[in-house]
Amino acid sequence: MNAEPAVQLRLLDLQAVDTSLNQLAHRRAHLPELAAIAAGTVRARELNDAVVDARTRLDDLAAEQRRLENDVETVRARTGRDEGRLQAGGLPSRELESLQHEIATLARRQSTLEDELLDVMEQAEEAQAELGAATERHEALLAEQATLVERRDAALAEIAAAIGEKTPERAAIAAELPAELVSLYEKARAHGGAGAALLRQRRCEACRIELSGSELSRVRTAAADEVVRCDNCRAILVRTAESGL
Repeated sequence: MNAEPAVQLRLLDLQAVDTSLNQLAHRRAHLPELAAIAAGTVRARELNDAVVDARTRLDDLAAEQRRLENDVETVRARTGRDEGRLQAGGLPSRELESLQHEIATLARRQSTLEDELLDVMEQAEEAQAELGAATERHEALLAEQATLVERRDAALAEIAAAIGEKTPERAAIAAELPAELVSLYEKARAHGGAGAALLRQRRCEACRIELSGSELSRVRTAAADEVVRCDNCRAILVRTAESGL
């Protein structure tokens, strides 16, 4: 294939735009905010589970506290009735002995219930503190996530704007070039990532490998309008006064 040296040189402008577009696409796919948001989402689920678990435990303890309080009140009421009967007097000795035994039993039961109630109240206090800490961590992470989303959206908007500027620029350059040359350029890009590269001091600027031997001889003897390609990366080699041929 043949193309005027000036036309081949224009390929470097096309390549420069494509390089910029590739960099923008890579930046868009690898924004640090994306990984941070993904990790934060996982952590947010964990913290939300911790909040739910703490709230569930607190609710269970509250229910247990209510049950114990009711039991204590029931025992107190029963003790009050028994003590009232005892103070009223006039009871047979056997019934009096049974009543005294029941009052003693109720006293022990009340003491046990009150100990259990105190323990549950202490657990509830701890659970409330755990819930508060878990909620605070969760809310802080959500706020951080919101900030990351804002930064991500701003970066994506900036990248989209840059792509929006570069895309018509690329189309304009490609429209200036022969279709056959652009097709060859695209094939080279598909092969090695670079469609065209400057040959500087016998080195391909795409793969950074210096030409030597038969390859160097081939390029050196090629006509100025002949389109030559790098044997290593297959990029179109654009020759200039810097090529060192």
